[in-house]
Amino acid sequence: QVQLVESGGGLVQPGGSLRLSCAASGSIYSFNVMGWYRQAPGKEREMVAVSINRANVNYADAVKGRFTISTDKARKVVYLQMNSLKPEDTAVYYCKVTVAGWGTEYWGQGTQVTVSS
Repeated sequence: QVQLVESGGGLVQPGGSLRLSCAASGSIYSFNVMGWYRQAPGKEREMVAVSINRANVNYADAVKGRFTISTDKARKVVYLQMNSLKPEDTAVYYCKVTVAGWGTEYWGQGTQVTVSS
C-alpha cells in the first residue's frame, strides 16, 4: 500500500507564496508520474502540475510561470512551490502518484490553500 501525506497548506495573502509537500511512505514502488491537482468549491478537480519520469513537466495554463513542481532524488516526495498566489488559487490541493509498470494511482488526503487578504 502507498500512503501519501501532504503538508504545507494554509492561509496566505495575495502575492504570497506557499510550498506544498507530499511524501509517499510504506511503499517499495517507484512512481513514473507524480502530480498535483486542486478542487475549488463547486468546481471539478483539475490538474495543476505533473512530473513524468523526471523528463517531462506539464502545468495548467493558469499557473504557468508562478508554480513549480519538483521531486526528491528518489521520487518519493513531490513538491509544489506556489508563488504570486491569487485568490482564484484557493482550493483543496491533492497529490497523486502513479505506480510505474502497474498504472495504479494513489491520492493524498488533500490540503487546504486559501488566498485572501
